[in-house]
Amino acid sequence: MTQVVQVEPAREEPSGAGPGSRRPRAGASPVRRVVRTGFIVTAVAIVAATFTYPLLWLISASLKPRYQVFDNVLIPREVQPENYTGLVDTVPFLTWFGNSMLVGVMAALTVTLSSALVAFGFAYFRFPGRNVLFMLVLGTMMLPAAVTMIPTFLIWQELGLSQTQVPLWAHNVFASAFYIFLMRQFFLSLPRDTFEAARVDGCGYFGLFWRIAMPLCRPALIVVFIFEFRASWTDLIRPLIYLQDEALYTLPRGLKAVLDAFGQGGEQRWEIVMAASVLATIPLIILFFCAQRYFVEGIATQGRKG
Repeated sequence: MTQVVQVEPAREEPSGAGPGSRRPRAGASPVRRVVRTGFIVTAVAIVAATFTYPLLWLISASLKPRYQVFDNVLIPREVQPENYTGLVDTVPFLTWFGNSMLVGVMAALTVTLSSALVAFGFAYFRFPGRNVLFMLVLGTMMLPAAVTMIPTFLIWQELGLSQTQVPLWAHNVFASAFYIFLMRQFFLSLPRDTFEAARVDGCGYFGLFWRIAMPLCRPALIVVFIFEFRASWTDLIRPLIYLQDEALYTLPRGLKAVLDAFGQGGEQRWEIVMAASVLATIPLIILFFCAQRYFVEGIATQGRKG
């Protein structure tokens, strides 16, 4: 005997009302929405003003006469842009700026390329002891920088490069453990079939790295470049150790010289010190805003894949 089962037609769900969807909330009153939006905007404005105030104070102080620098008035009663021309006429600031730009770009480029190359090796190739070797690389991050400072100086001294700018960026040729870790996580997220298809088409290993992996991980490369450029731009310890010639100073070393000459114990010309600080900060702000989209995208991508 055949049993007939009647199947009821599926009930059509309204658009956007599936089992996992949330029922639209009853409309909040316009007054509550306005109050909530106003509260959020006010809180964000207060936090932004808190973080922006030191920079605004610095810019204001750099435009004041000498006797008004520390009056804690944000808008100068008397604007004196001559502080900036006085700085350029007093010290070789433009030379220091060019030195910092050269060292920063070289340091960022070398560490970005070398770290990406090492990270691609750890991500693509399968060989015995790969994980152990990668753990050893990560373990080098635990070494304090001060531990290797003296041996590194002796090496550069033996090479005859201790009084040049080369030690400020050349050590990045050997990559960075932290950047290797970041880049490896990104390379692991790339589909391996893409590389295998390229291999079938005759692409070599370096071609896989340069023509396929590098273009696909552009946001991560930009993040590494910005991180290292900022680190090099603000580095004071290495220029203090290696640079004795004023013509080779980078900006942090030059700012230290300006502070010694015009700050506490010097001629007490703080407006010159403030002007030098503003000029040293502006390039980093411009770099961030120019690469902001790639920078945020790279950070967000690393967060999802980490």
